[in-house]
Parts: sequence; structure tokens; C-alpha cells
Amino acid sequence: MNDLIQTRWLPILMLAGSNIFMTIAWYGHLKFKDKPIWLVIFASWGIALFEYCLQVPANRWGSNSYSVYQLKIMAEAIAIAIFVVFAIIYFKTWPSWNQIAAFICIVAAVAFAFLPKN
Repeated sequence: MNDLIQTRWLPILMLAGSNIFMTIAWYGHLKFKDKPIWLVIFASWGIALFEYCLQVPANRWGSNSYSVYQLKIMAEAIAIAIFVVFAIIYFKTWPSWNQIAAFICIVAAVAFAFLPKN
């Protein structure tokens, strides 16, 4: 298990998994606007539990290989990528050109975060 924790890829995969749960918790209820808000809050919190079960160890183990800034920037880029896929599949909506341009800027931010410090 220690070799698995030491890999640089495990935190990225865990951040992706946690963002899948986060996206479902935050946006999945929008198709159920007829349900009481208290019900969707509890359902979202139940789903978010699984997000935290992945995100917390991903950040802890990831801090062995990445800075906290790199982890956060990666997490945001992963979150947007997963949201775009979720929105296309779940809501049947495609991003506009300017939203795609914004996503490209975020991917550029990830690249800048990993450039050498010198």
C-alpha cells in the first residue's frame, strides 16, 4: 500500500473521483426542483461524504509530491473537466466558445503551476 500512496498519480485519480461525487452533490439536484430544499440538502450531504472520503486522503498523500498550491490548482481543473462532462451527459448542454476559452485558461494555469520555480 505504501508504494501506491507514494505514486504521484493516486492523488490525481482520487481528486477526480472526489470531484465526481462533488459535482453530483452540487448540481444533480437541479433536475429535482419539485423536491423540498431540505431533502436535496440532506441528499447532497450524503453524496458529499464520499467526496470527502476521497479528497482528504488525496490531499494528504498528494502533499508528499505536490505543493498545496499545485494540489488546489489541479483540483480546480479536474473539477471543471468533470463538470463539463457531467453537464453534457446529465443536462444535455454544451459549453459555449467563451466557456471553452475559459477552461483553456485554467489548463494554462495548471501548466504555470508546474513550471520550474527558477
